[in-house]
Amino acid sequence: MSLKDSFTPEEWFKVMSGPGRAGAVIVAASPSGITGIVAEARAIGDAIREQVSGPGRTPLLEAMAADLIGTPPDPKTLPQPDRARNMDEARQQGLEAVRQAVWLVSAKASPEDSAAYRNLLMVVAQRTAEAAKEGGFLGIGGELVNDKERAALAELRELLRLDEVEATSTPVASINPDGSGNSP
Repeated sequence: MSLKDSFTPEEWFKVMSGPGRAGAVIVAASPSGITGIVAEARAIGDAIREQVSGPGRTPLLEAMAADLIGTPPDPKTLPQPDRARNMDEARQQGLEAVRQAVWLVSAKASPEDSAAYRNLLMVVAQRTAEAAKEGGFLGIGGELVNDKERAALAELRELLRLDEVEATSTPVASINPDGSGNSP
């Protein structure tokens, strides 16, 4: 039985889409022009590929890598999320999706897998934030990571509880998809 078999298909979809949703939180926090959005989308994909195929990956990251290489799922079988009406709503939906994915991994995978997954999410978010300059004109001026992106990164870092994970290397049971701290 593989680690993936510990998750239902819907749960695995949430785990697999978590890194993309972490990147989307950054994009929604401070939308760029078309070239910036393309650069940010490329950064999301590159960071995911790099993290799941790098040395020292955990069984969870190996299962994710195998899924990325395999046949994509039929879009008709995937859950259809609600469409966001504005960027703030998209950011909130992204944060909620990340929260649920982290909770699932913490509940069903090893502490090492949980820590690696949280790191993956943060690397994707950081690379997305650094992918395009914000606030410039025709590529001149601007800053690599603006205040809105820094705030979104801080919000993700708090949600992921990276300091606690690095210090204890155990899953944080207080994270629940509904944010209540109650066990499921």
